Amino acid sequence: MVVCLSLGKPHPLYISVTEINHNPKDKILEISCKLFTNDFEAALEKMSGARVDLSAAGQKAASDKLIDAYVEKHLRLRVDGRPVALHFVGDEKENDGTWSYFQVVDVPTVKKIEAVDELLYDSFNQQINIMHVTVGGQRKSTRLDYPEANATFDY
Repeated sequence: MVVCLSLGKPHPLYISVTEINHNPKDKILEISCKLFTNDFEAALEKMSGARVDLSAAGQKAASDKLIDAYVEKHLRLRVDGRPVALHFVGDEKENDGTWSYFQVVDVPTVKKIEAVDELLYDSFNQQINIMHVTVGGQRKSTRLDYPEANATFDY
């Protein structure tokens, strides 16, 4: 969560950023999602019913499973009309955010990506999800304001 000051009053802002890059050489979609760590932990706790600390080294294996399950449920992709499976690669902290990395294998070409991005929608009705998709060097972006979750990128 970022707090912006508007006319002297705190105003919470909930944002995620998802980047999707097509790597034609390796025939892979490379996906990275950045969420504010405290918001992400709250969503993972809500899903699992257990306390989550993404910084705790002793919880790494359990955290990875939770991240994978959560993102798989809340970020769904179709490439050229077919649903694709996200494969969890890893995660890392960056200041107050957490990056989660995924791949979709066996994607030689991309003409259209359809996305349903509901990351953190189950926790915050002020959530804004920003998506950047790059295919063939062409980057396209969109902003999804809760409850809007569907985006299409044509190439």
